[in-house]
Formats: sequence, C-alpha cells, structure tokens
Amino acid sequence: MAAPSHALTIARVAEILGEDEELLWDIAMEMESEDGKLWIHDTGEQETIAFTDRGLENLRELIVEHKRWKALHPRP
Repeated sequence: MAAPSHALTIARVAEILGEDEELLWDIAMEMESEDGKLWIHDTGEQETIAFTDRGLENLRELIVEHKRWKALHPRP
C-alpha cells in the first residue's frame, strides 16, 4: 500500500462533514493509524489529528454508528 499523499485536519473534516469538531475528536480517539488517522505535530507542542482519504471514509461510518447508538441509548 502506498503512503498517503495528503491528509485533512480534523477542523477541515468537521467543515466538510458539517459535524461538530468535538464529536469528531471523541470518535477519532477510538481510531488507530491503520484506520487512516494521523497525528500532526507542530511547533510549540501544538498537535492535531488529521485523516487520510481512508480515514475520512472510516470516520463517516463511525459517525453513523455513533449517532445510531446515541439514538438507542438516550441520556435521561
């Protein structure tokens, strides 16, 4: 498998998907590198999550599963 040629930051993915970035952080923390999630490290100890194309597709599926689970298990 070839190395990814680009990745999208979690903020950009939130814009693309029309989802809350905090929700994406929660879901992404359960993903592995093999799922298409990358950590981007910047200066000053700043870091963020980014997604390859594969990661974006996996994230879309996980969002659907997350919302389905939340609908079946509402908080009182």
